[in-house]
Amino acid sequence: MGKYFGTDGFRGEANKNLTADHAYRIGRFLGWYYRHGETSDPADKCRVVIGKDTRRSSYMFEYALVAGLTASGADAYLLHVTTTPSVSYVTRTDSFDCGIMISASHNPYYDNGIKLINANGEKMDEETILEIEKYLDDPSGEIPYAERARIGRTVDYAAGRNRYIGYLISLATRSYQDKRVGLDCANGSAWMIAKSVFDALGAKTYVINNDPNGLNINTDCGSTHIENLQSHVVENGLDVGFAFDGDADRCLCVDEKGNLVDGDAILYIYGCYMKERGKLYGNKVVTTVMSNFGLYKAFDAAGIEYEKTAVGDKYVYENMVQNGYRLGGEQSGHIIFKKYATTGDGILTAIKMMEVMLEKKTPLSKLASPLKIYPQVLKNIAVTDKAAVRSDPDVQQKVNDIACRLGDNGRILMRESGTEPLIRVMVEADTLEACQSNVDEVIDLIRSKGYAAES
Repeated sequence: MGKYFGTDGFRGEANKNLTADHAYRIGRFLGWYYRHGETSDPADKCRVVIGKDTRRSSYMFEYALVAGLTASGADAYLLHVTTTPSVSYVTRTDSFDCGIMISASHNPYYDNGIKLINANGEKMDEETILEIEKYLDDPSGEIPYAERARIGRTVDYAAGRNRYIGYLISLATRSYQDKRVGLDCANGSAWMIAKSVFDALGAKTYVINNDPNGLNINTDCGSTHIENLQSHVVENGLDVGFAFDGDADRCLCVDEKGNLVDGDAILYIYGCYMKERGKLYGNKVVTTVMSNFGLYKAFDAAGIEYEKTAVGDKYVYENMVQNGYRLGGEQSGHIIFKKYATTGDGILTAIKMMEVMLEKKTPLSKLASPLKIYPQVLKNIAVTDKAAVRSDPDVQQKVNDIACRLGDNGRILMRESGTEPLIRVMVEADTLEACQSNVDEVIDLIRSKGYAAES
């Protein structure tokens, strides 16, 4: 991770630590970096596609990016309000030089972010990100302004978004006729697209949180507040519910009984489905270290192997590409179906869950029933030196002792925060009390050794 860009783009509070000027300069750099020579032929210009979520500041960042891109000679194609996976899809299929999504995902409305996507529809490579960061820190570097016919233009490209909707519809294996489906659109990017897809497939849709006003994205709704959809499903007697986040690259499900079916359960359900059909390449599913211990126990029982990566769908995807695996994701609902997409896609995930339910003629609750989710406690402690805590022999011994104590009935994970001066301690065990006591042992030891930064 760089100074500005983390694992999921440049994110911060709008006009505080992510400003319109940052967006303009990113546009200036990208328009120059991908420029196709010095020709005045419009067909030879750099082409960048841009999408945004429903935050009030997204429009400001869109215009700033467009100004920077066109000033450097690039043509900017606008998808308008759309999802992150749609930008990835359009960038890849329409041969754009790169794509940009303006979104802070599940963060509150006052935050925003700039996600950069390469020509293959994947997250931008670190080398290019570092070059952008150098320019942000030293904007005096010579990037010439385009002149005359070389100045870029802005193109309305809503048609690209519509083709993405058509692509999603084409992936369904059966009609959703007579299925009652709840959709929580988080007042974000999915607010029109999700309903369009499910209506076209014949479902009777019950949509909540699809009235964005620029200030209500993710507010008490969507995948970070799943309780609203749980109530909605039960009260309306629905067959299933799907909750998206602000940019719809993640999805959590609710079964017909109102129970949460999270990313781990989705990986289990679809992993078993792929294995049954002989489609699970390498017999492996890619997870992160934060997946629940119960998922691994269930995979063991099903005869499915797994990989564990660092936290972040970026690392999940990298592992999948390196090894040819076709299914991976995170507990939070970032699920990657590599045959169909290069990033997590919430609406695609919902379609895949519907596929399993319809093909197996089985309700979601029964599909998820073999998976036992273990109680989990996660606590953060602010520290003065993350590396010192991690390498302290007494802390290491304490973690090892707890791991031995838990044995095959749980696990402990201690890791550094990637963005804050925090140590995260997580325990999963048979009981919540066991989780709590073991986490507290580690936290208390860190404090007793003088590492805590708390006042």
